[in-house]
Amino acid sequence: QVQLVESGGGLVQPGGSLRLSCAASGMIFSSYVMNWYRQAPGKQRELVAAISSGGSTNYVDSVKGRFTISRDNAKNTVYLQMNSLRPEDTAVYYCNANKVQWVVFDYWGQGTQVTVSS
Repeated sequence: QVQLVESGGGLVQPGGSLRLSCAASGMIFSSYVMNWYRQAPGKQRELVAAISSGGSTNYVDSVKGRFTISRDNAKNTVYLQMNSLRPEDTAVYYCNANKVQWVVFDYWGQGTQVTVSS
């Protein structure tokens, strides 16, 4: 059974930093594209950052230069380092694992709340 468990969310002041972690189990972690999504109240879920099985990364424009996604295949964990946080980064952040191998494999974590406020 595949499980993705996020941690590291919380309340932080504007300009602060947080590091989110997503620990995966029950899957061949290294074969998946790992993504971080977020959903703010009243808004659609958006893709924030992605990292391929080979380590290539992509970011939504609003977080470029502030967020860094990384993965540790030995620990089956993906991270999202978030710096220079802004109030508009406030959202529930979700970890997602995705790959297409004859069929689509798509798994989600339960989400972790990030609140940026003074």
